[in-house]
Amino acid sequence: MLYKDLVRVYEALESTSSRLEMTDILAELFRSSDCAHIRRIVYLTQGALVPDFYPEKLGLADKLYLRTLSMATGAKESEIRQLWAHEGDPGIVTEKAFESKRQTTLFSSPLTLDRVYDSLLKIARSEGSGSQEVKMRLLADMLHDATPVEGRYLARIATGRMRLGVATQTVLDSLVQAFASKADKPAAERAFNVTSDLGLVGEVLCQEGLEGLERLHVIVGNPLRAMLAERLPSPEEILERMGGRAMFEYKYDGLRVQAHIDGDRVKLYSRRLEDLTGGFPDVVKALSAAFRGKSAILEGECVPVDINTGELLPFQEVSHRRGRKHGITTAMEDYPVRVHLFDCLYLDGEDLTCLPLPDRRTALTRCIRVSEDVRFSEAKVLDNVHDVEEFFTEALTAGCEGLMAKSINGDSVYRAGARGFLWIKYKREYRSEMTDTVDLVVVGAFHGRGKRGGLYGALLMATYNSETDRFETVSKLGSGFDDATLAALPEKLDRYRLPQKHPRVDSRMNADVWFEPAVVLEVLGAELSLSPIHTCAFGKVREDAGLAIRFPRFTGVFRDDKEPRDTTSSQELLSMYEGQRKK
Repeated sequence: MLYKDLVRVYEALESTSSRLEMTDILAELFRSSDCAHIRRIVYLTQGALVPDFYPEKLGLADKLYLRTLSMATGAKESEIRQLWAHEGDPGIVTEKAFESKRQTTLFSSPLTLDRVYDSLLKIARSEGSGSQEVKMRLLADMLHDATPVEGRYLARIATGRMRLGVATQTVLDSLVQAFASKADKPAAERAFNVTSDLGLVGEVLCQEGLEGLERLHVIVGNPLRAMLAERLPSPEEILERMGGRAMFEYKYDGLRVQAHIDGDRVKLYSRRLEDLTGGFPDVVKALSAAFRGKSAILEGECVPVDINTGELLPFQEVSHRRGRKHGITTAMEDYPVRVHLFDCLYLDGEDLTCLPLPDRRTALTRCIRVSEDVRFSEAKVLDNVHDVEEFFTEALTAGCEGLMAKSINGDSVYRAGARGFLWIKYKREYRSEMTDTVDLVVVGAFHGRGKRGGLYGALLMATYNSETDRFETVSKLGSGFDDATLAALPEKLDRYRLPQKHPRVDSRMNADVWFEPAVVLEVLGAELSLSPIHTCAFGKVREDAGLAIRFPRFTGVFRDDKEPRDTTSSQELLSMYEGQRKK
């Protein structure tokens, strides 16, 4: 397959904001492609080379890419920098550099999909002494043989800025449309949720159809997509939803981890499928010592703890441990953690995800020996409001955020990758106005004035609507930022900068700058109110209004552990508003 054939599809995708059109375009691409290429096409279209839980990541530093582009086109680096400052998009910069200053040669050959993918994979894997030169040479060789429009997409994927606006769900829908039927979508979703590998699902669908999907199952070392919870504002509503009885457990303010244990080997993954193993050797050691069995997949929370008092500490403490490559020993001493396990998804060759929660909890208690560093989540089966409130107060006293209510009925299976009312959050702040924090994604920004001149004065924040697969605005955020954070915002956000509003963003406001939904912030507001200009849950309460957060303030926490589509949903905010009105 020639790379130019894939590029033509990318151009078509960029020319539309309609999800249905995108689905049709991708479905036709998959149908017309060799099954051996499906996996690579899926990854590249998502701006990746491998599934999220693999270590290989793309994202060449801007300076290194500028040097490479200069080498490939013969343009001066100063000219490239000027283009970069003006355009901001490495793809457009590359295309214009090609058109104006490209060196001519008699020796070039058309790029193939396999050559592009293999070269990019080598770039991602290149480390150590001399790696920069290797990366530059591999990329420059491709750019040398690329057309200007091919260069546009090579630049974007190499720098980690693909931005086609194609969501995972859109790719999955396209694969089902190409190789199955709408009725088969649940099977495809199940396969993706237990493998977290959309490329694999596409390849198997193409080669073997639905029968092939049935062999994709839970495997130790291959993280599942995390099951998520809904919110309700009161114990009465929770118990009513749960059929009058549920298991309530502490909602810890920690880092959710999925532990894969195979003999003496332990791997840790975050809810974003990030490999956390290297940053938590103490947790690996503790789990290895506590586990009694051959293999397992367990879920729990890494909770920061004051080792002198036993007091649980806030999430910010454990966040210092994430992403570290150096100083691990010091970090373990400065930010000790304890693991509280709450689920067992696989044990000694048996997939437990289809079993009810009580059976999974029994399996968990059977395979773990409790220690100082490894414990179970505090949990009780309750059936009345008084006991729930009492346990709720107990959880707050222990330093937790509140409670998780979990169904214990016969259908209380582990729904990987799904959000639903089998699990419900009940947090401390739901009893008052809006003093509960929410996690919102940055979709735009407004230029600063006065002391903030030359910086971003406010950010446009959004929730995620899972029903429409769109991000809906809910507030302008300008409070809570210290000077250092304000100064660092452009560097943190500008890699996601877009020339126009992202196709998945629903906004009635015109931001000065638009961003790809990527950066998640924790926000605290005074209350929720109706708004004619914000689109969150628009029309759900009143025909001509959405929901807005009044007087929002940044708490100082960047939720790097959350994907944009894992942030507070529009549906959750609507539930919070309705609960507030009842009070």
